[in-house]
Parts: sequence; C-alpha cells; structure tokens
Amino acid sequence: MSVSQSLLNIGGNVTNALGSLVQRRSVDAEEIVPVGWYRHQQGIDKLKASFDAVPRGQRVRLAKKTSNLFRGREGNSAGLDVSGLAGVIEIDPVERTAEVQGMCTYEDLVDATLPYKLAPFVIPQLKTITLGGAVTGMGVESTSFRNGLPHESVLEMDILTGTGEIITCSRTQNVDLFRSFPNSYGSLGYAVRLKIELEEVADFIELNHVRFHDLESYQDAVARYVNEQTFEGKDLHGIDGVSFSADESYLVLAVATDEPGPVSDYTRDEIYYRSLHHPEGIKRDRLTIRDYIWRWDTDWFWCSRAFGAQEPAVRKLWPRELRRSSFYWKLIGIDRKYDVEHNLINKRKGEPHRERVVQDVEVTVDHIAEWLDWFFNACDIQPVWLCPIKLNSKSTELIGTGEKTKDATVPWPLYPLDPETTWINFGFWSAVPGDHVSADAEPGAFNRVIEQRVSEMGGHKSLYSEAFYSREEFEQLYGGKLPEALKQVYDPDKRFPGLYEKTVTGA
Repeated sequence: MSVSQSLLNIGGNVTNALGSLVQRRSVDAEEIVPVGWYRHQQGIDKLKASFDAVPRGQRVRLAKKTSNLFRGREGNSAGLDVSGLAGVIEIDPVERTAEVQGMCTYEDLVDATLPYKLAPFVIPQLKTITLGGAVTGMGVESTSFRNGLPHESVLEMDILTGTGEIITCSRTQNVDLFRSFPNSYGSLGYAVRLKIELEEVADFIELNHVRFHDLESYQDAVARYVNEQTFEGKDLHGIDGVSFSADESYLVLAVATDEPGPVSDYTRDEIYYRSLHHPEGIKRDRLTIRDYIWRWDTDWFWCSRAFGAQEPAVRKLWPRELRRSSFYWKLIGIDRKYDVEHNLINKRKGEPHRERVVQDVEVTVDHIAEWLDWFFNACDIQPVWLCPIKLNSKSTELIGTGEKTKDATVPWPLYPLDPETTWINFGFWSAVPGDHVSADAEPGAFNRVIEQRVSEMGGHKSLYSEAFYSREEFEQLYGGKLPEALKQVYDPDKRFPGLYEKTVTGA
C-alpha cells in the first residue's frame, strides 16, 4: 500500500488536512502583474508593525504559507506578517533587471519575465522556492556551471535585521552583510526586497541526453563540458545529470534555440526523468523554455513515485494542477504529523522506522566517480541528481571586502566555495531502514556517515535539511566565528536563532 493510498485511512483529522492542500495556481503560465512600489511599501509597513508588536526578547520568524526546508523547528517564536511581500515590484526589460519582494516565488517571477524573453540567471528547480529563501539559503540549477548561485546575480537587497531596521546592502554598501547573508538561513535577517540581474533566454531548449556506462568517463565528461561550455559547436545553456547506478549515468546538455518545432510535455502522462533512459549514445528532446525551467517540479524530480503519482492508472486520476512539488511536500507534512508510513505500512510488516535521507552535498569535480561509487555501495537510494557549480567571475571582486568579513580567499564566507574550482552538487532524497548502519544506530546515523564522508572529500552540504555536525565541525565548514560576530551587529538581542541553532539544533 502506498503512502497516498494510506492517507485515505487515517481518519477525520487527515481528511480535514487534505482539504487545505489544493493549489489554485495553474501548472501553466499565468499573467503576473507587478505590484508596484506603493503596494510594496504597504507590505513593508505591515511587516514592521508585526515586528514592533512582538514583545522585546521574544524570537520572531516569518509566517510563511509554504516551505522547502526538510528540518524541524522547535521553540516559541512569533510569526511576522509577510502577506504583502510576495510579488514582483517591477521589471526593467531595457536594463534587464527585476525588483522583487522577498516572498515572491520563482514561479511568479518567471511568469513575469518570460514575456520579455528574460529570466533570472539561476532558477531553483521547485516553483514555490522564494527569492529571499534562495538567497539566504542555497539554490542550484543547470545554469550554475556558468552563472553560479542565485545570490551572485543580486545587485541590491533590503534586509529586515534583528534590530527591526531594514538595511540596504550591495557590493558597495554594507558589504559585510551582503557577503554573509547567503547561507545565513534567516539567522541575520530576512530579505524583503531584492534587485536582481536577468538574462536573455530563447523560446526553446534542445536537450541532449548523453549515456555513460562507467563513472570515470562520466566524471571526465562533466569536467570537459563545464570547461568548454559548448556542445556540437553550440553554446550550452545548461548542464545537469542523473545517475541511476555505477553503470548507468546521463549528462543532460541543454542548448537554447528560437527555432520552432515539436516539443515534449512532461506535465501530463509522461515523466521527465524516465525519458532519459536509453541504451547507447545520445537521445535528443525539446522543451519550451518554461517547461525546461520547471521540468523537475511536476514530479518533484522522481519523488512523486512515493505517492503512486507515476503509476499510469493513478496518474490519469491525479489532477494535473496537483502535479507539483508544493502539493507533494504537503503530503509529506501529513506523513510526518501522523507517521503514516510507519503506522500503516512499516509497522504492519514488522519493519523499523525509516531514516529520512534528504540531502544536497557538494564535492569537487574530481571526486564525482569516488562519491557515486561510495554512495551506491553504501545504500540502495537511486537515482542521484548531479549539477555542476562554478562561481560567477564577478564574485571574486568581493574577496577581502567589507568591514567585518576579512576573509581573503572566498567571496561568500558562510558557504566558502573556492571560485576557481568546479563544484558538483549531488541531490538524493529518499530514506533507508532505521537499522541501516547498525541494529542500535542512533537517530540520523546514515546522515552522519554521509557528512563524514563528504568532509573527507573536502566538501560540505546545503543546510536546508537535517544536519548533525558538532559545533566545532560546523564552524570549520561554515564561516568559523563570523556568524556570531555578525549577529552582535545585526541581531544583538538574538531575535532570530543563530546559524548553528537553526540548522543543526532545530531552533
């Protein structure tokens, strides 16, 4: 019995919860009208009023309706009113910039920019990720091999800090906050406005799915295409890949084109990641630019299979507007609340609780084969997503700048990626038996093994999910004493949890 089938048997509480899951946002594009500066100021006023209403000394957080974080939160904190900060303020198609509110989703932003044949430099794969969330956290996508990470195309930000002030920062103004906001996960404040660069995009994307039968040649090919940035004489728009096993991996080389022609549609019966499979050589495909941007969202990469949404009979009945990551995420929320999978499936089979393994890790390009070989031998989770990252060349201009961020080697000190190195993001989202490591394993045992192995390879991981580092290990990976030093300036009363508290201890 699948989790989706089991949900129907939980009782009245879950039935009521399911009633709130329907997403009214269409899978297809919608017209997005910019809110303008007057309404933006109204949103700011509501936010500040809600902050001022919280008793001094009580912690605060954003009262968001959606989240893409896979870690719990404890403690008593007051929610801030961000209901007026979820829109696009304005698009400047001449300068190729967008002024965006912090809670605006990438789905809305993309629908506002594509009519101008413009798009953000890096668009995280899930529609409800917000601009502020991607910049204070981490976001990667297939354009990251040439455009880096979302925060690198930010020109200016307004950030609500723990003092209640809204501080503007940029590459020349309050540079210490600008450089340290990425990967701070709300521990220093929340972005309420971002001015970002946009790039021109074509109407269509040609996909070239290249098959590899061994990990060493896969590694060599990734390094080569990231370096050359061309395929068959054409500039590459995007690079990512999927590895199903040590002898079946695919590199997806995307080329932009305005040439009209037939396109695939993976928002209906077909499933994108399954389209990669082929025995030899190159398999070609085409998508509209919007369908390419959201190719992973329809089935939450491949995670919709846990709910039966990839079974043909179920898929025909599953409303198309609910084939989206935000709906699956809410099903996960119900599973967590009622422990559906364990109570209705694992317990009946006499199986232990399963340990959730939802992580994105980064290692250098020369460790692709080593990492995948280790991972496939260490567990039966498959497939694994791969995405190359090369920091934007303009980021090197930030090294050593700012009054308090004196780091001399990296531009973004809380997520210290060497700008001269090609990094590889690996994403894997599944679970293993609770006794996978040992019969008496502590909670998070396999996740701890992963953290250790990644550190041994000179890498680290994104902090949107569970983390188990000691404070000493954490400081070695994520900015040392700098996060706490910055809190003394921007959040002296500790209205927000510290970075370690928030991402490891669940504050």
